[in-house]
Amino acid sequence: MSIPLDSIAEDRRPAALELGAAAVCQSCLSVGMPPFYEVRDVPVHSVTLLPTREDALAYPTADVLLGFCPACGFIQNLLYTPEVQDYSRDYEETQAFSPRFNEFAEALAGRLIATHDLHDKDILEVGGGKGDFLTLLCEMGPNRGVGIDPAYVPGRLDSEALERMTFHREFYADDFTHLTADLVCCRHTLEHIGPVREFTELLRRSAENTVGSALFLEVPDTLRVLRERAFWDIYYEHCSYFTLGSLARLAAGVGLEVTHLELGFDDQYLLLDAAVGSDGGKQVDDLSLLVAEVAAFAASCGAEVARWRMLLSDLRAAGKRAVLWGAGSKAVAFLNTLGTTEDIEYAVDINPFKHGTFLAGTGQECVSPEFLTEYQPDLVVAMNPVYLDEIGRDLAAMGLHPELIAV
Repeated sequence: MSIPLDSIAEDRRPAALELGAAAVCQSCLSVGMPPFYEVRDVPVHSVTLLPTREDALAYPTADVLLGFCPACGFIQNLLYTPEVQDYSRDYEETQAFSPRFNEFAEALAGRLIATHDLHDKDILEVGGGKGDFLTLLCEMGPNRGVGIDPAYVPGRLDSEALERMTFHREFYADDFTHLTADLVCCRHTLEHIGPVREFTELLRRSAENTVGSALFLEVPDTLRVLRERAFWDIYYEHCSYFTLGSLARLAAGVGLEVTHLELGFDDQYLLLDAAVGSDGGKQVDDLSLLVAEVAAFAASCGAEVARWRMLLSDLRAAGKRAVLWGAGSKAVAFLNTLGTTEDIEYAVDINPFKHGTFLAGTGQECVSPEFLTEYQPDLVVAMNPVYLDEIGRDLAAMGLHPELIAV
């Protein structure tokens, strides 16, 4: 299997190839994961609240070297070391301030409740952040819930369902597999886990405790990242990358039967329902496609990085101002991959908990949308195209009409 090494510096290619040849796939456990993309010195966390620009510029960094498993299609960071990370209460991941995202979350909660008859049932959410989605499930059922996440912050939620909910500010581990639940829910967590097979086996064990229990997994779709050359979706926190096929193969490999498999949120997310069972259920054969897409990404992603560097540099040289809209992981990955500390000064976010903090690695300040009435940007770059309409309406409501584009 031949994959271009364009993004890997020539002096590091021999070591990268040696590392890939010996790497064990954390999904299927086969040996050999050819490397295809490298980005160095990126923040070990992307959405930690940093109070000063100095803190942001001095934030710890590490390297990413993506390897591809030709046996199952899984992609992982061959250099990932979890010991450098700290998921704390300063970790601000919630997207619940966006009406567009809330529409998706509410529709998803409704679908899960209808599909799995979740009324007066017990729900376990692993990696649920501040508990927004678990609260939805408990309100709409109504249901009872247990949430497990070290970044949970007490007092952030206001819901009548809280009296039926319990939260543990800890990492999910073997200690919690005794809990019973009619639905085990794990959204946007598996991509942060190195040993994904071991972790998914723990989730299956939790599901085994209740007859008829279902497991729901949601992760970003990596096929879209490859096709769009979306380097802003590759960062240290995301050490594991899935497609429909590789996620379903992982589920089947740990003794789950996939009952529902689809793309969601404008085809950005993978949504998988499963039950405990040995026949594997729904599967997608995408290995040949993935080999081609990985090779194409490896060969051309550098050109996409160069295009954005030139666009922002030319804009600044012309005396114009650009801002990012969305001060989350995508923005941090975008700016750090470009090495941009001056071409963009600010990143906008509608989450008030982020305002006045600074982006890890490059130091841009996170500001409120209202700040733009003073700053008057010429260009607004939306870090997710799914929010373009929402952002456009917010800008127009403030009497602002800059050029608005998306990555």
